[in-house]
Amino acid sequence: MLRILLLCAGALAVPATASARDWQVDPAASTLGFKGSYQGDPFAGRFKSFTAQIAYDEADLGSAHFDVKVDLGSADTASSERDDTLKGSDFFAVAKFPQAHFVTDSFARAADGTVTAQGRLTIRDQTRPVTLKLRFAADGAQATLDVDTVLKRADFGLGAGSDWNDISADIPVHGHLKLGAR
Repeated sequence: MLRILLLCAGALAVPATASARDWQVDPAASTLGFKGSYQGDPFAGRFKSFTAQIAYDEADLGSAHFDVKVDLGSADTASSERDDTLKGSDFFAVAKFPQAHFVTDSFARAADGTVTAQGRLTIRDQTRPVTLKLRFAADGAQATLDVDTVLKRADFGLGAGSDWNDISADIPVHGHLKLGAR
């Protein structure tokens, strides 16, 4: 009996391995948007279709992980002409590269408590490191995750020709995800 008690006490003394909580994205309540300008006129757009596998717990950033796939053909800027241009070979080339893909490599917490996610984003055939600024708020089985970054479109071969010099070089991206616990 004493041996069983000692084994149980030993098991309790070993810390449980923590793991990030799995979250499911509510696509109807979530957005993934971007901004730019053409000839000085600003425009905003969004991707109507994307999927995200999210495992996240602010207390255990070591086991957090994001895997996001974006249907590039779902880009909507409220201009069919601009949307068609984005889908074409000078930009997303969706016939050949239908998806963008972001996967995290690591997470870090700054002294002020803010969290960033470092990862790799692939658009077309170009993969580049990207840092996301995160804001996460959980309330039981529900949460919101806001992510922000600025992409350099030339890094991904988007509008690389001189015909596209009038498009902003930096593209702010913002995601607002409504999450439910799995």
